Amino acid sequence: MTMDTAQDRALLHLGQALRDRGYHFITPTPLTHERVNQRPENALADDLHGVFGWSRPFQHELLPGSLFSLMDQAQVLEACGSRWRSKVRLSSLDGQLFLHSAFPTTASDAVFFGPDTYRFANAIRCHLNQHTGMIRRAVDIGCGSGAGAILTALARPQAEVLAVDINPEALRLTRINAALAGADNLRTQHSDLLSAVDGEFDLILANPPYLIDADQRAYRHGGGPLGAGLSLAILDAALQRLAPGGTLLLYTGVAMLDNQDPFLAEVRRRLERTDLQWGYREIDPDVFGEELLGGAYTQCDRIAAVVLEVTRAMG
Repeated sequence: MTMDTAQDRALLHLGQALRDRGYHFITPTPLTHERVNQRPENALADDLHGVFGWSRPFQHELLPGSLFSLMDQAQVLEACGSRWRSKVRLSSLDGQLFLHSAFPTTASDAVFFGPDTYRFANAIRCHLNQHTGMIRRAVDIGCGSGAGAILTALARPQAEVLAVDINPEALRLTRINAALAGADNLRTQHSDLLSAVDGEFDLILANPPYLIDADQRAYRHGGGPLGAGLSLAILDAALQRLAPGGTLLLYTGVAMLDNQDPFLAEVRRRLERTDLQWGYREIDPDVFGEELLGGAYTQCDRIAAVVLEVTRAMG
């Protein structure tokens, strides 16, 4: 995959250099990240994980000159008094490194990667292991860092894999991450859901934002009732574009009310009179518990991570 600018090439080379040094980092939830960084001994980075994983300020002398130079060329250095911070993080998943936004992710165009990404990847892995048929075309709606699209492209090298998003920065980092992973069968496309891409798909992936965000940041705000709006819009769009035998794999979060699942009720209403086969399961019963403290979630029991799979019959 060709890099568009010298800045992008430098960022790719930075990822390659960190991979060659054995860099590895698992990204936690934002709350865990904040709590760990608040410890006095973690005020400054003292290794590569502190710089590129924990997003801590660092002294220039901490990094080898070659890494600092690549950061400068990639324009990911942020002055922090007499110190510096990285504007990007790199996280590990399935032996690959993924670039995404530094902590805290406050910008409107922030590119997310975290525990939801790991759960989404597990759901994709399970699906591909259980369904070994030919995938000609696949698409990841709201691709973010590109993790879902890239893992699919690597697992099915014969497939044409599209990664679509409305966030140009997400598409940019997806291209760089795909090049870093060697996913040559992936391309990106600016698209609101599937509006800018044609044809049918054998696999449609989505890991959309599912929370109500007061600032309506694209990577976080799901809209609609309790954040389910975008997930339902993806379901509606995907049903029109599944090829015969094709599957939608949707990972999302659901706010439970009075021991009931309102998202499942809405899914059932949409699907019960169709000939589509579908399955739904909770894969984590309690995520983002801190959201229950205020805002739209004060009456909710919990927020659960769920996977919905919908398959169109052959023929």
